[in-house]
Amino acid sequence: MPQPHIDVRHIANLARLELSDEEIAGFQPQLDAILGYVDSLSALDVSGIEPTAHPTVVAAPMRDDTPGSSLPTEALLRNAPDQAQGQVRVPRVVADA
Repeated sequence: MPQPHIDVRHIANLARLELSDEEIAGFQPQLDAILGYVDSLSALDVSGIEPTAHPTVVAAPMRDDTPGSSLPTEALLRNAPDQAQGQVRVPRVVADA
């Protein structure tokens, strides 16, 4: 499979970046190396590997502020300066259209 190539000038133009010829000459081999690495990764057989969003299990433990309570929102509502119908009220930030 041929190694992919992306022109640095084209990417710089899309990103609205002004690069000098020296910068382009420096970035082009780096971009080609990154694309070559990605191409080598795509050749790997990952058919038996389950996709993940994160390499390790991420848990967000919630502190139980109220004994016997399983709802962490109770602590938020208890400390909210303004609330109504079990929800925190905030000032309007969008003007009427």
